[in-house]
Amino acid sequence: MTFGLTFEKLLLIGLIAVLIIGPERLPRAAEGFSRMVRKAGEYLRSTKSRMREEMGPELDDVDWRKLDPRQYDPRRIIRDALFEEPQPTTTPTQARETIAEPVAPRALPQEFSASNRPPFDPEAT
Repeated sequence: MTFGLTFEKLLLIGLIAVLIIGPERLPRAAEGFSRMVRKAGEYLRSTKSRMREEMGPELDDVDWRKLDPRQYDPRRIIRDALFEEPQPTTTPTQARETIAEPVAPRALPQEFSASNRPPFDPEAT
């Protein structure tokens, strides 16, 4: 996660920052930067400890390498899905049990007009 930043680019950014800030304000800027880095580290440590408290011991049992998305090859996943035999969703005995009885047809929707208004429901408004 370097976002395309190489060592040379970081060195150039640091040199430009030193030139812009100047020698008078450089110690104060370095102090502020170190404070910001320290606060970010404290925030990450507190977040990690809070996660351990909330998730409990099962957080340690998770194999994080297995969940790494870089290890998945989409071509292999698609190939496996295409050539895999589909699993039947129901067994034949279950299918016979789930057959429903015939249902009477629904009543046709009633046409309403200015003279034939729908019933008023005072609780619905």
